[in-house]
Amino acid sequence: MKCISVYTDNFGAFSDIFEEVLNSEFSENEERELEGITVSHSGDVPEHYLERMSQKPEVVVMKDKQRGITILQHGQVFEILLPVLEEAVN
Repeated sequence: MKCISVYTDNFGAFSDIFEEVLNSEFSENEERELEGITVSHSGDVPEHYLERMSQKPEVVVMKDKQRGITILQHGQVFEILLPVLEEAVN
C-alpha cells in the first residue's frame, strides 16, 4: 500500500484537501504544501502496518470501501493508505 501523510490534526482542513491529495501525483518521499498543510508521500507500507496501527486505541480508522482507501488518524497526522495497482508488463 502507498502511504500519503497529511500533517494536520484538523479534520475539516484534511477533508477540504482530501480529493486534491488523491488526484495529485507524488514521487516517493516528495513533500509539498496544499492550502498551508504539508503533504508527503511516505513510501509503501506493508499489509501488517494497517493491522498493527488499527489495534492502537489512539488511532482512528476510516475506510472508503468503494475506492479501497483506508485513512488512519493519530496525533497530528492523517495517513492515507492507497492500494498499489499492479502495472502490466509488456
